Amino acid sequence: MLKRAFSLVPGLCLTIALTLGLTAGLTPAPARAADAYPDRPVRLVVPYTPGGNTDLLARIIAQKLGEAWKQSVVVENRAGAAGTIGVDLVAKSKPDGYTIVLGTFGNILTAPGLYKNLPYDAVKDLAPIILLAEPATALVVHPGVPANSVTELIAYAKAHPGALNYGSSGSGSSNHLFGALFASMANVKMTHVPYKGSGPAVNDLVGGMIQVSFAPFPLVLEQIKAGKLKALAVTGATRSPALPQVPTVAEAGLKGYEAIGWFALMAPAGTPRSILSKLNTEVDRILKTPEVRASLAAEGADPVGGSIDDAARSITEGVRKWGTLVQQLDITL
Repeated sequence: MLKRAFSLVPGLCLTIALTLGLTAGLTPAPARAADAYPDRPVRLVVPYTPGGNTDLLARIIAQKLGEAWKQSVVVENRAGAAGTIGVDLVAKSKPDGYTIVLGTFGNILTAPGLYKNLPYDAVKDLAPIILLAEPATALVVHPGVPANSVTELIAYAKAHPGALNYGSSGSGSSNHLFGALFASMANVKMTHVPYKGSGPAVNDLVGGMIQVSFAPFPLVLEQIKAGKLKALAVTGATRSPALPQVPTVAEAGLKGYEAIGWFALMAPAGTPRSILSKLNTEVDRILKTPEVRASLAAEGADPVGGSIDDAARSITEGVRKWGTLVQQLDITL
């Protein structure tokens, strides 16, 4: 009997060892990864050249994340192909949270409809982290246009089909599609004139070479105050603090119209949810800080924030809305 008892000891020791091993492994690997994240520099890809509003927003977020984590968040500009090159780079990166991208209206919401051979799937190849901002634009006209309201502009456009030229930052850009949506819903014909950026388009609008633009607030606020441009409406669902006296397009007569920009942080698909959640929580906090709110207000936007699922829903809805318009108007790049 004593011999049998001793023969059981090795098995008992093995059982204890296994139990201790299993207990040590109870914390799931993704959770442990999130606890350690980030333990090295994070790369934030901006799919455009330095100096633009996308780049400036990314640098604010990167700086605040670096301060909170005591770890570098490096902004890397990868411009080209209307922002799709940088997004493709991130979509094909290792899904570990160390390479993320600032997605925009053009390279996430409309690219799937505009490009026949887009190298990534904006929904399947990328994981949303958080919505950053959804800025509206200003519907502005040259002072020579005989219209002081949206209804008057629509009436003039109907009486003079194709006579109004509206400028944008390029074919397939947000302000191109904002104008196309306006013309479609108002049942009017306006001629689209693409430029290499919103700046040149606004310059020609002030000069009278074109008559209409759906322009970013920072480019036109001073021109509006100086009387060089007339602001007829803003394209968002609510009035903007930057132009509180100016109605929304819907409020001014074209009911149901809403067109807003879109900025969000995204990671490669397959990035652990725990890491996405850690990023989401920290960036949501950053978006609520006075400094970031003031910076976005200067762009005519408010911070959005919210959950990962909120960002996912906005992508699905945006791709559907703008993809349908692109298909209806047969716009391809």
